[in-house]
Amino acid sequence: MTATLVTDSLRMAMWKRRPKAGLLVHSDRGSQYVSGSYQELLADNDFICSMSRKACCWDNAVAESFFHTLKTELIYHEDFQTMEEAQQAIFEYIEVFYNRQRKHSTNGYLAPFSYEQQLAEVA
Repeated sequence: MTATLVTDSLRMAMWKRRPKAGLLVHSDRGSQYVSGSYQELLADNDFICSMSRKACCWDNAVAESFFHTLKTELIYHEDFQTMEEAQQAIFEYIEVFYNRQRKHSTNGYLAPFSYEQQLAEVA
């Protein structure tokens, strides 16, 4: 994984979601996340960098749980022929199914998108 991949991903998320200053951005201690370009992007947007403690996998429990779900619900059931095919399937899983349809017990059995909409109505 490169710094370009994570900075491009964060830029795409920022463009789509328009987060405000003070956003807490959590990651592990991978070199791509401590890179100058990624840290500069966080600082330029007044985002708060949150990193796992060294050798503490529990800090990333939410992310690890998501990747387990992605693998068991999609990846292990597919035989992708090309990288583009895999990227499209993963994009559709996350954007179409996981965020908009898949119910989550931690969100009161709402999909993440519905949960965020509900929070926005309260705010």
